[in-house]
Amino acid sequence: MTPPMTTLDTTARCCDPFVWGQGPKTLEVFLEPTCPFSGRAFGKLDALLALAGAERLTIKLRLNSQPWHAFSPTLTRAVLAASTTPGGKDATKAVLAAIAAHRDEFEPTQHCQGPLLDRSPAQLLARLEELSGIPLRAVFEDPALTTEVKWQAKYARQNGIHVTPTFMVDGLVVPDMSSGDAVEVWLGKLGLG
Repeated sequence: MTPPMTTLDTTARCCDPFVWGQGPKTLEVFLEPTCPFSGRAFGKLDALLALAGAERLTIKLRLNSQPWHAFSPTLTRAVLAASTTPGGKDATKAVLAAIAAHRDEFEPTQHCQGPLLDRSPAQLLARLEELSGIPLRAVFEDPALTTEVKWQAKYARQNGIHVTPTFMVDGLVVPDMSSGDAVEVWLGKLGLG
């Protein structure tokens, strides 16, 4: 027997917003779960917030599914689903960290080759649940989550975001901010150094 699906509140955005800090300076980071450069940027966000101070910086994480990453839509939805679990933002971080640490299990070779092509979305979810410890299947299947997936896509498109990671400071894209930069360099680009 299939367990009952978790019902999400459809009157508002269903996901726990991916916002950390409460400072006047706002950094929005557009990431794709299987992008290695997004994974590198994601891995630096906690250090950036600690260095800048949560009272000076607000970090908003945005998801931007990339069509050349074969399982991107499934994994993007899984990350969003994680935020609807009791762990909220912490669950989201756990799922993103699991994908980044095990990227080779979620992205086919050259985006189009190899044994991963035989994986189904259900198998990807099962593996992601195993790696992250976050139960995803029931919330992943809730149709209300589609609203959040669409919101993330529309928000990236309206801001002209095409690649990941992309960094936006106080509503403006900063094209020379890179996942390869040290956290101290980011701090300087934010004017918080």
